[in-house]
Amino acid sequence: MNPGFLKQAIELAVENVRRGGGPFAALIVKDGVVVATGANRVTRDGDPTAHAEVVAIREACRVLGGFQLAGCDVYSSCEPCPMCLGALYWARPARVYFAAAQADAAAAGFDDSFIYRQIAIAPAERDIPMLRVGDEAATRPFEEWTGRADKTEY
Repeated sequence: MNPGFLKQAIELAVENVRRGGGPFAALIVKDGVVVATGANRVTRDGDPTAHAEVVAIREACRVLGGFQLAGCDVYSSCEPCPMCLGALYWARPARVYFAAAQADAAAAGFDDSFIYRQIAIAPAERDIPMLRVGDEAATRPFEEWTGRADKTEY
């Protein structure tokens, strides 16, 4: 763990707030070198998925030429939200270091605890109902995928 990288993420988040963005930032580090940074761009880009970690993951994958962050560390100004947590697990970095906790974000108006609660509820009972619609071809994409010898596993 390099405290300098964590301080850099915090400062990037402060700068982002001063530019009218959200109070979140992240760095992706490989072999002691920052390969990508990201700051919250949700309101700037009109994109609810443009969280700092997601922005940083996208840039790091572009720079590194792949879709996984093996051997990388992530330094985030705040504990990742549920969406970013999922993105991080798919990206597979070695470690994630964060400064502020969920409670700190919630105190500033960024409370994502309702999402964690929603995950545990049956899809059709969630605040945004998620309804499975049966179709005889529903599993066809998976059959195509599993039948391909040349697929890239992930």
